[in-house]
Amino acid sequence: MKFAALVAIVAEDLEEKAIEAARKAGAAGMTILSARGVGAEERKTFFGLTYQGSQTVLFCVVEKKLSVSIMKSIAEELELKTSSKGVVFTLPLEHIAGIDTRQIESFAEQIREEI
Repeated sequence: MKFAALVAIVAEDLEEKAIEAARKAGAAGMTILSARGVGAEERKTFFGLTYQGSQTVLFCVVEKKLSVSIMKSIAEELELKTSSKGVVFTLPLEHIAGIDTRQIESFAEQIREEI
């Protein structure tokens, strides 16, 4: 079974919406990190302080065949094609250790249902 790392970087206020979309599409567990980003445009300042919105990084390891559907689910739910509310991408994983066998069975079942 091949795996992929799915990474979604979204505005903090969209975190729960992104998690729900990922779960509906088959993601089991994920790691959630708080982050700050620096974009191409300068951020607004208020009394000399620069505002940098908080972001959330969602990271999960999924079966490769599920990765695209999970990515599409997040992109559609957050309307990423028409807005700049975040980014989601996948990376192939060559080697991995520590995946719970129940999670592998869950991935296999989801793939069977898809076929």
